[in-house]
Amino acid sequence: MTPTHCPYCALQCGMNLTPAAGGGVTVTERVDFPVNRGALCSKGRTAPALLSPALRLTEPLVRRDGILVPASWEEALDRVAEGLTRTRTEHGPDACGVFGGGGLTNEKAYALGKFARIVLGTSQIDYNGRFCMSSAAAAGNKAFGIDRGLPFPMEDIPKTGCVILVGSNLAETMPPALRYLTELKENGGTLIVIDPRRTRTAEQADLHLAPRPGTDLALALGLLHLVVSQGRTDEAYIEERTSGWEETRAAAMAHWPEYVERITGVPVPQLREAVRMFCEPANAMVLTARGPEQQSKGTDTVSAWINLCLATGRSGRPYSGYGCLTGQGNGQGGREHGQKADQLPGYRKLTDPEARRHVAGVWGVDPDSLPGPGLSAYELLDALGSDIRSLLLMGSNPVVSAPRAAHIQQRLESLDFLVVADVVLSETAALADVVLPVTQWAEETGTTTNLEGRVLLRRQAVAPPDGVRSDLYVLHQLAARAGVEKGFPVDPEEVFEELRRASAGGIADYSGITYRRLAEENGVFWPCPAQDDQPDEQRHEQQHDQRHEHDDQSQAAPHPGSPRLFLDRFGTEDGRARFAPVTYRPIAEEPDAEYPVLLTTGRVVAQYQSGAQTRRVDELNAAAPGPFVELHPRLAARLGAGEGDAIAVVSRRGRAVAPARITTSIRPDTVFMPFHWPGEGRANTLTNPALDPTSRMPEFKACAVRLETVRP
Repeated sequence: MTPTHCPYCALQCGMNLTPAAGGGVTVTERVDFPVNRGALCSKGRTAPALLSPALRLTEPLVRRDGILVPASWEEALDRVAEGLTRTRTEHGPDACGVFGGGGLTNEKAYALGKFARIVLGTSQIDYNGRFCMSSAAAAGNKAFGIDRGLPFPMEDIPKTGCVILVGSNLAETMPPALRYLTELKENGGTLIVIDPRRTRTAEQADLHLAPRPGTDLALALGLLHLVVSQGRTDEAYIEERTSGWEETRAAAMAHWPEYVERITGVPVPQLREAVRMFCEPANAMVLTARGPEQQSKGTDTVSAWINLCLATGRSGRPYSGYGCLTGQGNGQGGREHGQKADQLPGYRKLTDPEARRHVAGVWGVDPDSLPGPGLSAYELLDALGSDIRSLLLMGSNPVVSAPRAAHIQQRLESLDFLVVADVVLSETAALADVVLPVTQWAEETGTTTNLEGRVLLRRQAVAPPDGVRSDLYVLHQLAARAGVEKGFPVDPEEVFEELRRASAGGIADYSGITYRRLAEENGVFWPCPAQDDQPDEQRHEQQHDQRHEHDDQSQAAPHPGSPRLFLDRFGTEDGRARFAPVTYRPIAEEPDAEYPVLLTTGRVVAQYQSGAQTRRVDELNAAAPGPFVELHPRLAARLGAGEGDAIAVVSRRGRAVAPARITTSIRPDTVFMPFHWPGEGRANTLTNPALDPTSRMPEFKACAVRLETVRP
């Protein structure tokens, strides 16, 4: 029996894998892991199904005469090396793009960023986590000086007095986490859910607010207006622990309740009730997810919710605070160690000379040789075939997951050379010149970092099929073919040891974490610095020895990790949290006479992200076989549509068709589509790539559409 973690969402639920009598493995409960305490959703329970060779890639593929055909690893890697070298020679390093994924382990994300910058010499690297919580990251950095999804463990949630949950449907996206909200209510706390749909999560709420998609910013400002006007601010806290309040208060006071009601559609009495519920207990929390974040003003929207916490003294205190519910399995760790366009390992800024010096020293290169920041995820994908001529893609499926997806598919098709490393032949991999079959969760060891900032060890439980190699092997072989013989080990623990050194002293400091320690504990929360004052070189030698012996830090009381941030000070230079004076502005594309309805998108419980993996599992497909359009009965009546009728949803970017699902759980001016499927029901054909000016997050959550019935 191997204790490990689920491959899907950022809860990273604990599970045990046990060999099955007829081959393969079965999942059994792992009650000792505190996040899920044995509970698993349908995706976690069925995760081993994808280990079957029948459902996944088992040999490299190369394109000959327009068709992908099997090839040896030597031929496939030679082709990749030749293609990338040709692009660099003919067009320069920045003509090579690299696109990663929020499901890659910390070791893979670290190695991919290092490969891009010192082997390819390109600045053009980003990852699909940009589409996840970049707006919350930007707002958190502004306010607190640190971006960690949750600055407290999940176990604190039931101990608070009130939770405002903004734009999250935990019951379907992270089912095991719903127990924390149930326990909150059992403990006498209250739950406010903000969502345009009355989801399964909203049904659990004491108060459900259903704003128009894209108006969460106005809603948060309206609540802060009421907090001020009712005298519910914590003036002593504001004076002692924050800065920037006067400008923020002035901005909020321009958003009086009646004005906010006109924008959001949320009645003033509900606004007042939300303020009462949030302010009366001794402590409270605001948790945001993709709803308010995936907007062209997502950073300002999250900042407004943080302002509400700061004005009421609900941050940096026990059982209070703002947190972001990270989506992807390693969405947190994936952006901390170098596959994001503007960051180096340890959550260091690529433009910081000291950060460049430190990381370059670990890598053994000249700091001046490191390229600067590159394009953000959508901008990188949009530049394919023009400024970027070749792309190395690992662990992402932008043909389904990117906004304006038909356009992005065209950009991928226009590349001179595309190589995809993945577990399955995704819709994006099907376009590639070379496809490399790589290992997945149960076939490899590596670390991930969950939504709490808890670094975890995901252990290998089974051997991969004969023709499958790890992503680290791929990078090692490609680096060697480029003349870089050292610095890209295949052993994940060896990579992690270097990651520790590279992260040391950074915001996301992992230097005090070892594989041995992770194997003995239920994860370690970063920051966790090494507890010594040795020079980097001496620490490196000590850390190398620790791989095979219990680390010497145990004798010097290793750093315990940091489950709860900000209790003493915030991560800013002066230790104060910073208010952000923000004002409401509309979404990039408001409804009009031609496109009179709002579209919002999201997930369903039985599928995950682009569905590249879950759509191959029979049990999950039986529960969620395909896309649909959710609409209110009044809207359906105006359209003349009945349950199950084919509905075309048309935006300025394209057209998608799916069966109607008629329900009173959605606003009459809004339709909802899940985004897990390709083809004619692809929701992201429709979505708007308008970008947040700070986070570069696309506006997935709100765009203008019209509806048409599709007659047989």
